[in-house]
Amino acid sequence: MEKILVIDDDESIRQTLTNYLKWLGYSVLSAEDGKIGFNIIRNQQPDLIISDIKMPNLTGLELLKKVKDVDPSAKIILITAHDDVQTTIDAMQQGAYDYLEKPLDIERLKVTITRALESKNLSERIDSFIEDQAEEFQPEKRIIGKSRPMREVYKIIGQVSANRVTVLLQGESGTGKELVAKSIHYSGITKTEQFVAVNCTAITESLLESELFGHEKGAFTGADRIKKGKFELAGNGTIFLDEISEMSQHLQVKLLRVLQEKEFERVGGESVIPMKARIITATNRNIEQLVKEKKFREDLFYRLNVVKIELPPLRRRKDDIPHLVNFLLQKINRELHKNVLKVSEEVMNQLIEHDWTGNVRELENTLMQAVVLTNGDVLLKEHILLKNQFSDLSPNTITLSLAEVERKHITSVLEHTKWNKPKAAEILGISLPTLYSKIENYKLAKLE
Repeated sequence: MEKILVIDDDESIRQTLTNYLKWLGYSVLSAEDGKIGFNIIRNQQPDLIISDIKMPNLTGLELLKKVKDVDPSAKIILITAHDDVQTTIDAMQQGAYDYLEKPLDIERLKVTITRALESKNLSERIDSFIEDQAEEFQPEKRIIGKSRPMREVYKIIGQVSANRVTVLLQGESGTGKELVAKSIHYSGITKTEQFVAVNCTAITESLLESELFGHEKGAFTGADRIKKGKFELAGNGTIFLDEISEMSQHLQVKLLRVLQEKEFERVGGESVIPMKARIITATNRNIEQLVKEKKFREDLFYRLNVVKIELPPLRRRKDDIPHLVNFLLQKINRELHKNVLKVSEEVMNQLIEHDWTGNVRELENTLMQAVVLTNGDVLLKEHILLKNQFSDLSPNTITLSLAEVERKHITSVLEHTKWNKPKAAEILGISLPTLYSKIENYKLAKLE
């Protein structure tokens, strides 16, 4: 039961509010002045405070300041019989949740109380989520590997997490770029702030600008309200732009300006909004080559490439595979409620020798499939189904053209992923727009 503290030197008002709030189902505390109320707040920690402003010993505004110094997230509704413009402004500037005039409108009070408590609960859930995320994405808990290439990655994570330098992550699909981005965010100075991720290929170009920068009401057809963009929502935290190499030239110019000026405007807006977030970008393509081909702006590349982290493919760190297998099996067992923790030596050797074109993501998918197939607690060779793009080709089809082989392989991956296109694009190592183009060119369709 949520606890509300009522503070008012008028006993009749205090009693009326107490009875009404109890009738609504709340637990109620009361105090006749701000000083007594502050002591109750420190000892009882109520969920919401409703306080008069004009009181002896400690006024409502003085109480508000003292409470906010101790607990900035405290929710306080101030009430007064004196409708004073300056007092209203002072109250809201100092962090009051709302300011109501006497005589109280009971329905308005009820709505304000409900919203204040909902706001408190939401704030606590977000804080808890951020704390859980910060704990979950500590590098030692999620990034597995002791090989030399991975030790270099850990070293750079430690260096860049202590400041807000812009970071570019480059590596094949499935190497863990977003995981590294989250580790940088949650292990350093931004760990108590928001982490906001945007996949630049998952959103059409026409919507991506609005998604990044937000829009004003009426900025375009369908914009029926103001919308904050990802840069604004990230606040003082981190914005992670995945597949940055697929961003259009138009948006590259916009992003360059944000990096240079540290500010932006919503689509259709004129007000300048400061950009405070750290930017981490990622790509699975050779972005330097794209710069040479004039497909990616050179000036933007230099702005993004302040610190670059190359994520090694799994085939370059095979010593890490046994550690990854043990870690991933524990994770998969928790998700599937299974207990498959043993791997035969033959299977482990098979996993180490395989050329993981989909990297860690492909290894995890393979292990998940194997855990589903096994009935015991040991993974055997027959449970491991490794992807081979030529496995469905008979000797008679060896004369297929490259385009026909590609068509077969793309179809196979799409069917394997149940036509989850973003996932299929990751396995194939191509961008989502490229996959859509190939689906159209090859006239591929989902089998019903």
